[in-house]
Amino acid sequence: MLEILLLDRLVPEALAWLGERHQVAYRPDLADDPAALRRELYNVQSVVLPRRVQVTREFLDFAPVLRGIARMQGSAESTDLEACRERRVRVIQANSAQVRATAEFLLASLMLLYRRGIAGAVKGDRTASHGLGRELHGSVVGILGLAPAAHALALMLDALGARLIGYDPAVHPTASTWQRLRIQPVSLNDLLSRADAVTAQVLYAKRYEHFINAKALAHCKPGQVWVATTRSALFEPDALATAMADGRIDAAILDGADPAFAGRGTSLYEHPNLYLTPRLRGATREARARGSWYVAQRLHETLTQPRQSGFEALMTGPMGLDSVLPESAPVPLSDS
Repeated sequence: MLEILLLDRLVPEALAWLGERHQVAYRPDLADDPAALRRELYNVQSVVLPRRVQVTREFLDFAPVLRGIARMQGSAESTDLEACRERRVRVIQANSAQVRATAEFLLASLMLLYRRGIAGAVKGDRTASHGLGRELHGSVVGILGLAPAAHALALMLDALGARLIGYDPAVHPTASTWQRLRIQPVSLNDLLSRADAVTAQVLYAKRYEHFINAKALAHCKPGQVWVATTRSALFEPDALATAMADGRIDAAILDGADPAFAGRGTSLYEHPNLYLTPRLRGATREARARGSWYVAQRLHETLTQPRQSGFEALMTGPMGLDSVLPESAPVPLSDS
């Protein structure tokens, strides 16, 4: 019986630590071969999966001795949590490993949109003019959504002298979180009408689909820039395209957008100031190390302790200063 099947890579130190304590097999090829994966699962006690591998009831049917499913990312969209609850399979997700990396990604994206000449120079264009840039100091930055990364981002922006206003549909304006982060809570319309830049990191749920639509974007301050790590479904594509075409939104960087969101034939496909990045938010060495060690330790814990009669916490993650969820936050259904 195989104790740990790895389809996703851990850092070498965490992998070696696990290998000294358990029988471990690294088979990344199985992530793209569902039939072969099903055959391997029959005698596997725990598995580390990349985001693209879906855990469904059918998946669990092929894994009768499975005790734990681990992912390096803090996203539940690829896992049937109810089915795991019924089978008493522990779901381990490194929810906080990417918080700092995501906050820094959002900050870097803001600064690139404020000083686009930097990007041109990095690409090798030393003579192109991108006009006058802007400074974050003194700018009004709208924090849309108090996902954990927003907590770290707010501290960074405050230190740079930005003025912070914020809105989260799941956090009451009187919550102490706003004051602690030095963010002035406002309505969504006020945020869009006052902000020079908006960072969107909403903890996404289905009810927020197309939350940023034509009605909301009608309030945009002209020349606004956006950076977002929330799911692209938060935006209504045609409304976003119209706002970018008429200058309300000068430019936007969306990380990890669905391929169809701005695909060929859509209103956003050829928009020159829309930049889509391929889930770069958590792609740092440090974030991978944090996630690897968390997953390794929780897998060891799962395999060495007696199987519990009830289901453990669905969403386990390293809980530190960076990982405290905002008050009244919904269960995150996406990596925000």
